[in-house]
Amino acid sequence: MATKIRLQRFGKKGKPFFHVVVADSRSPRDGKFIERLGSYNPNTNPATIEINFEKTLDWVNKGAQPTDTCRAILSYKGVLYKKHLEGGVKKGALTADQADAKFAEWLAAKDNKIEGKKDGLTKSKDEVRKAALAAEAKKNADRAAALALKNAPVEEEVVAEEATEEAPVAETAVEETPATEENKEEQA
Repeated sequence: MATKIRLQRFGKKGKPFFHVVVADSRSPRDGKFIERLGSYNPNTNPATIEINFEKTLDWVNKGAQPTDTCRAILSYKGVLYKKHLEGGVKKGALTADQADAKFAEWLAAKDNKIEGKKDGLTKSKDEVRKAALAAEAKKNADRAAALALKNAPVEEEVVAEEATEEAPVAETAVEETPATEENKEEQA
């Protein structure tokens, strides 16, 4: 019987959630399976992957073939790297202690990378939130200024009335000036 490590889909439309299972290669995608190894939730950022490491490593060593997506998931969690190191121990290229040290070093680097991504995401969320608050504060200040102008029309009307009273005086002075020039020309 050929066994596969594959994903079994759950969740509603547009919000998939997967179980990582070992199943006979002939059974349908969401059908009968042999053992559930973990879960995979691609809806979160970064994706949430929970896998029983020992069971999965045991199945991979027994010969269960992961599908492409499951291969990527198992590689991400280090199951395939651990299998690779165990193969080196069996061949005599490494000792068990060296293999464990290499795997622990790889896990530490992977955890740091994941934490860095999470920190970057939280920082970007904070920056977006700060930018939104600054834009909202600016918009509120503009609204307050507009309301201040709207609520203070009395001063503007007084200034406007004074301006209209001064304007006719200036116009009459302009009209008188050409008339006096015409009179001077007539007299000459």
